[in-house]
Amino acid sequence: MTTRTLTCATTAGLTRAARALAREHALDPAVRGRLVLSAAEAAGAALRAGRETALEWTYDPDEGVLTVVLRTPPGVTGPVAAADLPMAADAVTGEEVVWRLPASPPPPGSAAPGADAGENAGQDAGQDAGQDFDEAALAAEELRAVVAAADALTAEHRRLKDELAETNSGVLALYVQLDERDEQLRTAYGQTLRELEDALRPPPIKADGLELAVHYEPAGTDAPTGGDLYDWFVLPDGTVHITIVDALGHGVTSTRSALNVTHAVRTLALEGHRLQSIVGRTDEILRPFDRSVMATVLLARIDPATGELWLANGSHPPALLLRRDGTARYLEARGRGIGFPLPGSETPLTERLAPGDLLLLYTDGLTESRRDPIEGEKRLIEAAHKHLQSPTEEVPGAIAEDMHTVILHPDDTLALAVRFTGQ
Repeated sequence: MTTRTLTCATTAGLTRAARALAREHALDPAVRGRLVLSAAEAAGAALRAGRETALEWTYDPDEGVLTVVLRTPPGVTGPVAAADLPMAADAVTGEEVVWRLPASPPPPGSAAPGADAGENAGQDAGQDAGQDFDEAALAAEELRAVVAAADALTAEHRRLKDELAETNSGVLALYVQLDERDEQLRTAYGQTLRELEDALRPPPIKADGLELAVHYEPAGTDAPTGGDLYDWFVLPDGTVHITIVDALGHGVTSTRSALNVTHAVRTLALEGHRLQSIVGRTDEILRPFDRSVMATVLLARIDPATGELWLANGSHPPALLLRRDGTARYLEARGRGIGFPLPGSETPLTERLAPGDLLLLYTDGLTESRRDPIEGEKRLIEAAHKHLQSPTEEVPGAIAEDMHTVILHPDDTLALAVRFTGQ
């Protein structure tokens, strides 16, 4: 393992010496070019100041490593950052910059530049390094290697860019598929919800002298049903029975409670129980099975032939009666709901409908959307007046739309309209 040193006084001499030793050890042209540029940059300040630099190199045949050391005079150059050089240095200590490079051994009998320059420290490598190689040709070779590397990087960048574009196209196609699938699921989910909602609705009834219509709107789109339900049917004596239920809570759980209430009320009504006893009896029937059920209930009986009306209440908002002449009032029947203390209805409220009169039964989601039930009841009268002459089937939905222009308290909403025609 031999160490060689060459003293250089010019940039040209230094670059020629570095290029020659790199050629001697068969360094790749691109590596050779980086080494030459790095040595010139590291020694530039000293050479421009007229100071000499020393280039030392040692080849270790056991490791196959060429160690190149550039020494500059003290106090001439500023600190050199190893990573900032064209070829990052392995070490920078004081006035030394060190590179360790995998290399081949020099050919036997080769005359390395400055082989005997250790004794001639002032001699320039440009005069001593030998004239057995074409430096311009080596520089051109290094340039071609750099261009080839740049071309390879450009080609690789283009390939990666094409792959990225293809990947993005695939991801976009996947997003489109997922969006289509999501739309299919939403459509299927919506269809299921509509079918479930329709299954909970009692079939339409026909009663000469009455026109009935209903509107239901859940509190949220994620649940098709809630605790607001209705039931209507014709009793054996020809009177029409209507049940409005508002069970505590939202979603399917409250729907189950409301269904239990409507089924119990229907059974009791068909068995002939008096209207004022049905709310209390329903509480007695359901309490052993579900002690958590709480629901407000409004029961109405209407004779289609005479217009006679009976109302029984269990903590539910009062029905609204609009006469054909435009007068309106709430029909306040007293009672306590199912699951409430002392549940049951007091003596039913009675009223007689005249042809053209409109009766509106509803749940509190209609009047409490702005969190003020008293203000809501006033707005309900105004909305009902507005649609009094509309076709009956349009009245509940139109009133709900007017009442829900501002929603501060979302809740399930049910509105049921009964018009007495007297026919």
